Amino acid sequence: MNRRRFVTTLAAAPLAARAEATKKYLIVHADDAGMCHSANAATIEAMEKGLVSSASVMMPCPWVQEFTEWARTHPEKDIGLHLTLTSEWKFYRWRPVASQDQVRGLIDKEGYTWRDVRSTAMNAKPAEIEAELRAQIERAQQYGVRFTHLDSHMGTLFARPDYFEIYTKLAGEYGVPCMLPRPNETNAAGLKGYPITPEMLGEKEQAGMKMLDRLVTGVPGRTPAERRESYLKFLADLKPGVTKLIIHLAKDDPEIRAITNNWEARWADFLFWTSDDARRALERHGIELYTYRRLAGS
Repeated sequence: MNRRRFVTTLAAAPLAARAEATKKYLIVHADDAGMCHSANAATIEAMEKGLVSSASVMMPCPWVQEFTEWARTHPEKDIGLHLTLTSEWKFYRWRPVASQDQVRGLIDKEGYTWRDVRSTAMNAKPAEIEAELRAQIERAQQYGVRFTHLDSHMGTLFARPDYFEIYTKLAGEYGVPCMLPRPNETNAAGLKGYPITPEMLGEKEQAGMKMLDRLVTGVPGRTPAERRESYLKFLADLKPGVTKLIIHLAKDDPEIRAITNNWEARWADFLFWTSDDARRALERHGIELYTYRRLAGS
């Protein structure tokens, strides 16, 4: 290489790095696929026609096969496993995938998984957690899901350091990223109340695990109008790097209204992320949709 070409290359590299550092990437991630038909219908439509770039499926739930059949026939889609250890709704419940004799600490007196994270953390041994997570992963493989990532329903796998180690170990074993926020001030605030420290996250980063620059678990508002304003503000304020935004989708139908009193926010999320308003906002603010598949290859 002659001296002039060498100098030009050196000058261009920092400019390219600076340009990449200013890019805004967004994973619009729909949790709770497989939970019910309403969630499935909304998630599939939002991934096919809307702006939802990624989703994860709850393997213990009653409607899981409807969604996994779609995922199996759409291997190009970014589908993860929403590892599920709780069953929070009043009348709509589910049981572990693993046999009961393997995971007795995961089961409440009604025969379902516990309703809340605290009860799970107080009763389930690490070996039971691992047995259930492996059962869910194996069930997904049996159903033909080429999953791109792992994450955690209700954050249960962040509730105890030993659960967290199992979670990250399985991600490494199966060769996919798991939901891990980079150890910075913004993400530390989001993990307040969980025993996972920035130092623990830093160890995972040092080990080469893929990290999200920011993890946003929700926005204010309940109605479509309120959620729309929150999302428009969120997009306007988005910082460079890879941000994951967690949303929950459903159609407005009797099924979702019977399951949860939070149905309106789920319907509002579907409306916004399939809207021209969302598409225009992404373009206006120079935001590129992103996936875990791309994160894995970065």
